[in-house]
Amino acid sequence: MTVQSPPSKGLRDGSVGLLATVALGLASVAPAYSIAVTLGLVTLVIGDLAPAALLLGFVPILLTAFAFRELNREMPDCGTTFVWNTRVFGPAVGWIAGGWTVLFATVVAMTALAEVGASALLGLVGASDSTTAVTAVAVVLIALSTAVAHRGVQLAAHVQYVMLGLQLLALFAFGAAALTHEGAAGVSLAWLNPFAVGGFGPFAEAVLLCLFIYWGWDALITFNEESVDSARTPGRAALVSTLVLLVTYLFTAFATVSFAGTASAGHRLADPDTAADVLTGLAPAVLGDAFAKLVTLAIAVSAIGALLTCSTSTPRTTLSMSAHGALPAAFARIHPRHRTPAFGTVFFGVVAAGFLVLLTLLSADFLADAVLSIGLLIAFYYGVTGLACAWHFRRDLTRSVRDALLKGVFPALGGLMMLAAFARSAYDMADPAYGSTRLGGIGGVFLLGVGSIVLGAVVMVCVVRPRHAGFFRGGRTAVTRVSVTDN
Repeated sequence: MTVQSPPSKGLRDGSVGLLATVALGLASVAPAYSIAVTLGLVTLVIGDLAPAALLLGFVPILLTAFAFRELNREMPDCGTTFVWNTRVFGPAVGWIAGGWTVLFATVVAMTALAEVGASALLGLVGASDSTTAVTAVAVVLIALSTAVAHRGVQLAAHVQYVMLGLQLLALFAFGAAALTHEGAAGVSLAWLNPFAVGGFGPFAEAVLLCLFIYWGWDALITFNEESVDSARTPGRAALVSTLVLLVTYLFTAFATVSFAGTASAGHRLADPDTAADVLTGLAPAVLGDAFAKLVTLAIAVSAIGALLTCSTSTPRTTLSMSAHGALPAAFARIHPRHRTPAFGTVFFGVVAAGFLVLLTLLSADFLADAVLSIGLLIAFYYGVTGLACAWHFRRDLTRSVRDALLKGVFPALGGLMMLAAFARSAYDMADPAYGSTRLGGIGGVFLLGVGSIVLGAVVMVCVVRPRHAGFFRGGRTAVTRVSVTDN
């Protein structure tokens, strides 16, 4: 089987190298924001074993990253999971698991990121943080990120260098100050002991929360057709970015637990007033009021940077889906000068802004539960992709130990772990007490997560399939012809 570059879809090839691709991947995760809003929640579930959850949550992420690397090496296409799952499991699975689920999760994330960025910016300048003000600024941020994304991936990468540098500087400054602060407890390796977690339920919940803080690195794969050496650079960048995230998160978690402890009062990690945003809550005590603003700025920049990468990567997924006949031709329109998927970029900017306004009008709790549901969607499409890798390369597994591990065992284990976390968490989230909303005795987080997948199936069967019957008849052949030539 010979790998070849896919026919050009009109994107500007060779635009980004390894460093820029890593920056785009790291920025899409929003490291400062993600650890700030997740670490306290993990602590509420399993106490000072939060570093263990971060480490365990990284395992299926790393195993899945191997799957993404191997699949991209053979099928470099900006449609990534859509193309790979269609090739392996057929058009229906490819459209739902590789297309719709990824897009839906990203749109929800864009609304949350815009809101967080807006709220942090308003807080920095001392302006009103009313719901109307936050929503208005959030819509402006979505419009700005859409405008930058419309101009091209090179501009987005250059902007991300500055944003990412500020985030990492703030996180390591906070961590160093916390570790050396008077009264900080010593770091304990026992915090990394996963066997001390009390039961599978808390363990699964904590790991699913940690999936959210790693999620987003796979956005960098969507730039593969614009990367230098498209078959190898994105895969390498995926592994590098996930390892950088692990080191950054573990350092921050150890430092924060050492400084604050896990008590439920007095600005500790399990204090409800602190848990929702541990960095903002603890920064004044760690760095002083003046430097604490640097942390708040980093969280704002973190959210805005991730929003920018979402605005840049998402239209490339729909570009590929359109090029393969799975979406209307408008999504394949390329701007003649900027060489970007112009229609798709503007489309998702409008959808994200409209979704944000709609959820805000319905209820702030509804938006919060929509964000919590993202973990289910991540576990679902990562899990399916891991199994797709193992099945696609099943005939290569006896060629060498490397092939057996990196193409088969690791991706399959990662996929199974993701799907197990999905099943267990879906079960827990169905409880009406889970989250802030409920309908008919079922938790709102479950309805938003699993319900969005079901909604995607309905849209596919009732709307997309009748209009794009050719793809559903011969989708496997179409993506094979574009990505891979069999000898």
